[in-house]
Amino acid sequence: MADETFAPIQKLSPDDMAVKPNLHMSETYEDFSWESMYGELDWLPGGGLNKAHEAIDRHANGKNRDKVAMIWEGKNGEREDYTFGDMKRLTNQFANVCQSLGIEKGDRVFIFMDRLPELYVACFGALKAGAVVGPLFSAFGPEPVRDRMQDSGAKVLVTQPDLRRKISGIIPELFELQHILIVNKDGRDPQPIDAQDLSYEEEMGKASNDFTTVVTGQYDYSIMHYTSGTTGKPKGAVHRHQAVVQQMATGKWALDFHEDDVYWCTADPGWVTGTSYGMMAPWTNGLTQLIYEGGFSASRWYEQIQKHKVTVWYTAPTAIRMLMKAGEEVPNRFDLSTLRYMCSVGEPLNPEAVVWGQEVFGMPFHDNWWQTETGAIMCANYPSMEVRPGSMGKPIPGVELGIVDEDFNPVPDGEDGNLVVKPGWPSMFHGYWNNSEMYNSRFRKGWYLTGDTARRDSDGYFWFVGRADDVINTAGHLVGPFEVESALIEHPAVAEAGVIGKPDPLAMEIVKAFVSLKDGYEESTKLRNEIMRFAREKLSAAVAPREIDFIPSLPKTRSGKIMRRLLKARELGLPEGDTSTLEDD
Repeated sequence: MADETFAPIQKLSPDDMAVKPNLHMSETYEDFSWESMYGELDWLPGGGLNKAHEAIDRHANGKNRDKVAMIWEGKNGEREDYTFGDMKRLTNQFANVCQSLGIEKGDRVFIFMDRLPELYVACFGALKAGAVVGPLFSAFGPEPVRDRMQDSGAKVLVTQPDLRRKISGIIPELFELQHILIVNKDGRDPQPIDAQDLSYEEEMGKASNDFTTVVTGQYDYSIMHYTSGTTGKPKGAVHRHQAVVQQMATGKWALDFHEDDVYWCTADPGWVTGTSYGMMAPWTNGLTQLIYEGGFSASRWYEQIQKHKVTVWYTAPTAIRMLMKAGEEVPNRFDLSTLRYMCSVGEPLNPEAVVWGQEVFGMPFHDNWWQTETGAIMCANYPSMEVRPGSMGKPIPGVELGIVDEDFNPVPDGEDGNLVVKPGWPSMFHGYWNNSEMYNSRFRKGWYLTGDTARRDSDGYFWFVGRADDVINTAGHLVGPFEVESALIEHPAVAEAGVIGKPDPLAMEIVKAFVSLKDGYEESTKLRNEIMRFAREKLSAAVAPREIDFIPSLPKTRSGKIMRRLLKARELGLPEGDTSTLEDD
């Protein structure tokens, strides 16, 4: 629960050089309409709306042609700069590659890569070709990739040699997959590619620099991100091209973008933040952004800010807490004077972290709230408003949030309730792929159900309380317990598995599993470590359990559903509540 006892942090004056607000909270929302915002887009010649055109081509066709769009720094310190003109040429080439492979409007192209420049080229090139793009975390194991590829029916997969080898076992199960493009950046991998695969470099070398973007409408699908639930496999939330108008606008309002900024979003493109605010928002606003391939290291992150003169920084609360843990002496070794605005997203930002930002950097972290399904920022601490540490801030213009009870009656200010949103915002998801029943269940009585609980104070600030379901939020990753349990029971020693989120000071929650062993197996530290290693290989280190307890049997309802609520209550020493549906032992 958010701590409202921390003193508010005074907003900075619009005249202060450290911040240049695009949106003043004194402005009225009464006359706002999203239709007026569409006028800021370029649109395709002859009509139509395409995210790649808005993010890349309209800048390459104008004064920003020679402006650096992307500063890429590799994990070994190598640097490459790409102008908007470069990005137009390369994305045109990849769009031609897509068409040569038979990709048509609406086909799915999935990307399973580290943060290499080619990932961004492939994403926008595929969008130009009219494809629906599905970015995947490079840390995924074979099973998550298989589930998402099978559900989406993706025809093309863009990946890299080491990741291709990791998922080789599941390729025969991807019946709709027609082509695999292998990106071997700078010849990093000496091994020859599989005979059935295609070389990205060779295909790009054959492709023309000229391409006419496929005419897509604002309601056509563009991006697909999979999100986890408490039951069943992950669901593919699909977004339309029109989402770009809200991503562009919130880049200005919530992240305070200005054309001279150097921006760094630390999110992986496999996470919705990495596409909405690591691709769409900065480039529709014509910004230069940093892409860093390397992993987390406090000193390396500060080095990136110093070296590339980052001005706006968007990161996750877990990363901020890890920076806090590294100590204040680390940032003191670097010149971070170019920083003027810092934001966070992915999970609630604890008040201590907001205050720490003010003490160490001379400015607070501005937290904001949104979801995979919302597609863009919905609630934010704006640069021109008073920051209340621990708060999500206030809704953006054009978005109506509510706090309601189980019967959808408004809850008084100061009381906890269900956080809901009035449908109609431009970046709203428009379906779960192949799962209309689940999609329809998220809307009731004129509201979108977020699955979160929150409260609103008397001044209109919103405060996050928790998840209304069993989804685990670990370091900003939403993990469905079913997916982890399914992987665990594939181990030959595991009979049953139940998974919960256990509170953690750094990651908010860690994944903890309770395992019942098959006959003939005995619990031991060696077996526990073996099962954890097995899960990491099947899933990823971010998703796999950090802790495993062995128990004789799992608490289940009479219908056979695992009662994760009881597992969590027993783990944390909380009241077990109603156990009337508990199966007799």
